[in-house]
Amino acid sequence: MHFELTEEQRMTREMVRDFAENEIRPLAQERDRTGEFPWELIRKMGPLGLLGLPIPEEYGGAGADTVCYAIAIEEIARVCGSTAITVAAHTSLGTYPIYRFGNEAQKRKYLPRLASGQGLAAFGLTEPEAGSDAGAIKTRAVRDGDEWVLNGQKIFITNGSIADVVVVAAVTDPDKGPRGISNFIVEKGTPGFRPGRDEEKMGLKASVTSQLFFEECRVPQENFLGQPGEGYKQFLITLDGGRISIGAMALGLAQGAYERALAYSKERVQFGQPIARFQAIQWMLADMATEIEAARLMVYRAAWLKDQGVRFTKEAAMAKLFASEVAERACFKALQIHGGYGYMREYDVERMYRDQRLCTIGEGTSEIQRLVIARQILGAGF
Repeated sequence: MHFELTEEQRMTREMVRDFAENEIRPLAQERDRTGEFPWELIRKMGPLGLLGLPIPEEYGGAGADTVCYAIAIEEIARVCGSTAITVAAHTSLGTYPIYRFGNEAQKRKYLPRLASGQGLAAFGLTEPEAGSDAGAIKTRAVRDGDEWVLNGQKIFITNGSIADVVVVAAVTDPDKGPRGISNFIVEKGTPGFRPGRDEEKMGLKASVTSQLFFEECRVPQENFLGQPGEGYKQFLITLDGGRISIGAMALGLAQGAYERALAYSKERVQFGQPIARFQAIQWMLADMATEIEAARLMVYRAAWLKDQGVRFTKEAAMAKLFASEVAERACFKALQIHGGYGYMREYDVERMYRDQRLCTIGEGTSEIQRLVIARQILGAGF
């Protein structure tokens, strides 16, 4: 067993951390306050390869492994959850399905633009009546000659209204249940496709979460992703990878909150000494450090398994479940260590406390992760 990062992985960490500290952190609080989407950061990330890390070089990506990608999301989330989820949704949910399930023409057409940051991607799955029960989507797609006509609504779509390309799940054969779902590549500006409102959220305020509407939206047959009826299987595979990225995001938020709490505990003086000298504070810090390290091992292992080309459904669910709940505990303790100051918006831990809350919901709730894990360990018949 080897626990050392490769040279490429270490260089990725150094590069992304430098970018995060110098370009993302300085305005993270201000963006949280205004809700302004960081377009200037996206434009800078493209040339660095941060928007196409796991995409092969032949399609305009950086050709990095999944561990490098997880490290990058972790380092970005360490300073800003909003930027991290923007990159994660673009890469894992919007771009990856085209790379994994698209034909060569689709890959050549879309991947270079997305991997280089010339456009953002999104994944349209969740609907008003289909959240955890993703197989219950109502959006319909009906074949009409060389086109498909889409009608329906999506909600809670990260990057939704600003995406240039959206992979959309729709029912193509209602008599087959989940096996009658297919996926389509829908471009911004396609007649009949329009974004609804951007949601006002508890946290991750500088990311965009949107409604999407499809009203007699005509999509050419050439934008059909994979084979008919494979959509359900495709988005389950996509979500497996997405859970690694949300686990990495949770890990970064936990690490960032821990670092701030550790520094504050050494500076804050009460009863004549730094509060880090009090056992109550030391135990909170010790628990945070231990759980974060365990979460990191789980996230990196799930990423490594994906790189080996073996099944990683269980490990991704475990990593996402554990890391997201570690983030919740770590951010809670970090805020507690800051006391009254932690409740104030000028302190990063207040923002991180709000931002981490999405991690136990997005890419499948903690409850769904436990169901996924249980099915994997129990096997067929349960």
